Amino acid sequence: MYRAVTRNIEVTVTPQFLPDRSSPENGHYFWAYTIEISNLGDETVQLKTRTWQITDAQGREQEVRGAGVVGEEPTLSPGESFEYTSGVPLQTSSGFMAGSYGMVTAEGEPFNIEVPAFSLDSGKGSRTLN
Repeated sequence: MYRAVTRNIEVTVTPQFLPDRSSPENGHYFWAYTIEISNLGDETVQLKTRTWQITDAQGREQEVRGAGVVGEEPTLSPGESFEYTSGVPLQTSSGFMAGSYGMVTAEGEPFNIEVPAFSLDSGKGSRTLN
């Protein structure tokens, strides 16, 4: 598990390689990742945007930006958590992801929180990138 805390918002990530959704002979590797966002602070916040940097083992990078996560813009009161699972394909057997979420307080103040960099490793003789 990977963990980061920004402004009393904790983000944990658990990636998992999915061999049944992958086709290594065709250069297609697929991972699921489960993210839990926990509000450890004393103010209500809402997740509005996401930004991902995805890098494969050959150094190819892609950036993904969008509204919310999995079609939602969750609001977290103090002590609340939100968990979701999504997925990512790569052309190589390993890589890594990192990113941030754009948040806003109940008073309308925007701020960003870190999503920790996490390794995508199929375990097929590849090395883990950190």
